Amino acid sequence: MHGERERVANLLGATALAITDDLLSAPAAASRLSMSAAAALIVLRADPGVSVTELGRRVGLTQSAAVRMVDGLERDALVERRRGIGNWTGVHPTAKGRRTAGQLLTSRTSRLTGVLDGLGEAEVRDLGALLATLLDGLYQGSGSADRMCRLCDRTACTPDGVECPVGAADRAAARAAAEDGAAVRAVAEDGAAVRAVAEDGARTDHG
Repeated sequence: MHGERERVANLLGATALAITDDLLSAPAAASRLSMSAAAALIVLRADPGVSVTELGRRVGLTQSAAVRMVDGLERDALVERRRGIGNWTGVHPTAKGRRTAGQLLTSRTSRLTGVLDGLGEAEVRDLGALLATLLDGLYQGSGSADRMCRLCDRTACTPDGVECPVGAADRAAARAAAEDGAAVRAVAEDGAAVRAVAEDGARTDHG
């Protein structure tokens, strides 16, 4: 027999699927781009100059698939490769690419705000708090923040200094990793000091 948690989980799944189906059609309607290509333009709008490999990682593509995607975007004059220091090559959006990314975000925001039209202001605030909690739980460690937020409108997510829950989780994970690394180094240094004292004592005994 199913309980309330299972019922709500099922409602969440149905809601997520309906919203996903709607959003999947947004890139095609706005620009005739695939979801990955649309995500890549949005990523580059916020963070121009990343490598092809890094761009592929953020949108969930292999190296070879990312190369093909960037080739296609370059043919459409939406991005350009720029040679940097040494062998580094960064991918930058063109003016057309930035405009297209803006159109994609506008289309996405319009569809998502439409989903909220049936809710009152207090319900929207409550839903926002619940979604922040869910996103914190969905965060899976270093690197997943870029994947989770690849279609996000960064300015809409953090108005008036509001903290992004995914960004907060990412920073917390980075701090924890740094603290763990410091603890490991401290243990190693203590061990080295103990060995040095022991070796010094041994030399004294045999001196």
